[in-house]
Amino acid sequence: MSDPANATTREVDGKQEVYYDGYWIRWYEPPHDNLQEKKALIDSLTRRAFHHTESGINTPGDKLDVARTCYEQAKNPDCKRVNGAMLAGALFNRATDIFTTVVDLEEKGVHISQQNELMRKCEDCLREALELGCLVRHYSGEEGIDELWGEPFKAFTLSIPAFFESRYIKVAQAFRDIDRIVGKLKDIYLESGDLSELASLFSNLAVTGKLEAETMRSDPVIFHVWPQYVAAKQAIENYRPDAMADAEGEKLRYLEDGLRLAHMGKEVIDYIVGVRVPMPTTTKDFLLKAETYQQTGSLDSEFSSTEKRV
Repeated sequence: MSDPANATTREVDGKQEVYYDGYWIRWYEPPHDNLQEKKALIDSLTRRAFHHTESGINTPGDKLDVARTCYEQAKNPDCKRVNGAMLAGALFNRATDIFTTVVDLEEKGVHISQQNELMRKCEDCLREALELGCLVRHYSGEEGIDELWGEPFKAFTLSIPAFFESRYIKVAQAFRDIDRIVGKLKDIYLESGDLSELASLFSNLAVTGKLEAETMRSDPVIFHVWPQYVAAKQAIENYRPDAMADAEGEKLRYLEDGLRLAHMGKEVIDYIVGVRVPMPTTTKDFLLKAETYQQTGSLDSEFSSTEKRV
């Protein structure tokens, strides 16, 4: 049987779902496509972008000029990157300030066309913030998350239904990264009798993590989804194999590194679930660590070329 076409919808046990790129994802009715709803969407996406990125870059829009000057004058490359991230934050907030003014005028009966200078300035700020997005890092420091940082600009330039469609595509890509990580970890832990219980724990984390990633915080079902996801994470955090009780030397190190790998994998999955977009660099780096452990029995690079240890 062939796969459904993208954007196919269905209802399963009262849950509305939409199909994209191999995955069924919880479907939500898009809000009305007007300026008020678009403002609310951009505000929400901007807050979410700042929530998942490094601290200190949520620069107020009225500090845009000083943020730009400091970025242009910065000499140290590391400092310049952070100044660029702060400038990107200021641009986002300036765009929000402008768009709020536009919506306020619309509510007073003053129509503002898309070609109006205010709307063009708002788009320019969002576009520049998007261009600077390569300087903004996830709060873990692992990598930039351009897909998340670009969502407010997408919401401004696309219709709300088109934006929701782009969201489902990114959620499907996030699901694929989760499956790649969990699939690799299950292969590793099923090879090890001492750590095999982790395979089922990660299977549960994948299921609950996808439910969390597809669910909007305003949906009442979050009161069922979130506790299940937290419990799945805690089960991995609290897991200790029975074999550790009397393990020593190489055996103990093998088990300890296996648990370290599990905790790292849980963290990477948590990052992806939170941002709801793929994190390709972080995923690739973790899979390389997992491969090292699978081949050598150790996470330490000095053992990367030695025979697998048990």
